[in-house]
Amino acid sequence: MSKLHHEELMAVNDLGSIILHKEMRTSNLPIWLEAGVFFDWFMLHTAPVYYGLGVPHGDDAGVVLIPGFMGTDIYLWEMNLWLRRVGYRPFMSDIGWNADCLNSLVNRLMQTIVKASDETGRKVHLIGHSLGGVLARSAAVRMQDRVASIISLGSPFRGICAHPIVFVTVDRVRENVRRRNPEDLNDDCFTSVCSCDTVSSLAIHLPIDLPHLAVYTKTDGIVDWRVCTHDDPKSNVEVQGTHIGLVFNHQVYSLVAENLARVPALDLTKSIPSPQPRLIQIEHLAAQH
Repeated sequence: MSKLHHEELMAVNDLGSIILHKEMRTSNLPIWLEAGVFFDWFMLHTAPVYYGLGVPHGDDAGVVLIPGFMGTDIYLWEMNLWLRRVGYRPFMSDIGWNADCLNSLVNRLMQTIVKASDETGRKVHLIGHSLGGVLARSAAVRMQDRVASIISLGSPFRGICAHPIVFVTVDRVRENVRRRNPEDLNDDCFTSVCSCDTVSSLAIHLPIDLPHLAVYTKTDGIVDWRVCTHDDPKSNVEVQGTHIGLVFNHQVYSLVAENLARVPALDLTKSIPSPQPRLIQIEHLAAQH
């Protein structure tokens, strides 16, 4: 960690920060790697998959797109339009700015899932970028009868390990939430051991008929890729590119098309109740480093 980043973290921590919480670890990858997002975008527009060539097309199933931390639905319009081109019915998350209490964000997302599944009459697929994938998984645990599959793109659903700048930003968001709703926050909010429903649900296994594909990149300059993967390597796929650029990555678009076509979005009336979820242990990052 650079001297500047260390000083920033310590300065915020002196004011009551949660940045140096025991469950949090920092990633040492240089953030300048993310400048490659422009290359990711350029390569997408030169790839056949962007024009719907060489990939299976959909059957008008609903797909909900969820933005990452500090993002809004706006930057997902590229993927939204592409999904429409290849035969799906995309829905924006309508969660607003992804800089709020996680429970509030998931509650808004669940309203969108209900809307999308009601309008299509079928289960819907969820695609979440970064923190959006964490929100997607949490919502899916509680709405198994309405969700067909999850695809997470660089999503740290196994813990918090990111660039120091991310922690500085998280802390400022937390303080903003505290000012608005001081009674709703506790000392563990915005950590991997928070007792809120959103974080607690990450310790629950998804049923076997609700697949979760975890896409990651080892050149991620924002999040440590190891907290974005499952224990089962069959559920993980590595791509080349940046963290931000995962939503503009032609390899990701091919994976999305193939996986959406592989998992049927059943009619709501034909959905079979999922078995009782079971708890799993969320891996502690200290054991990884």
